[in-house]
Amino acid sequence: MNSIDYKKILVAVDGSEEAEWALKKAIYLAKLSDATLVLAHIVDTRNFPTIEAYDMTLRDSSDAFANELLEKYKAEAVASGIANVQTEVSYGSPKVQIPKDVAKKHSIDLIVCGATGLNAVERFLIGSVSEGIVRNSSCDVIIVRTNTDK
Repeated sequence: MNSIDYKKILVAVDGSEEAEWALKKAIYLAKLSDATLVLAHIVDTRNFPTIEAYDMTLRDSSDAFANELLEKYKAEAVASGIANVQTEVSYGSPKVQIPKDVAKKHSIDLIVCGATGLNAVERFLIGSVSEGIVRNSSCDVIIVRTNTDK
């Protein structure tokens, strides 16, 4: 048995530099434990009704961004030697969707996320996504603060 016994690792990605650091860490950990890697991007829809009144294409462009981002990261994980990579696009609040819905749906043992992400306004007003993940998660969580793959 490996010293790390994770079977399914979820990494939350939003396109930020910190999310890329989290991906590197998650790939490293998945290799150590021969785990399935689940890449998740949450489309934050809480403000969609207001924004869609001005931009009807917002949902389509958000979906396209999410799918492109996940395919890029999936290719990177596969190229790094991860045999089983899954992707998940979900909608709603990232700090709720990641630990409560996506993690449960995929029976996740470990969530890896960056310390900060793209949404500085939300972090200022109502707390960071990573803080919400830690608070709401029923599994282990690693918050990545540095650019290292180990």
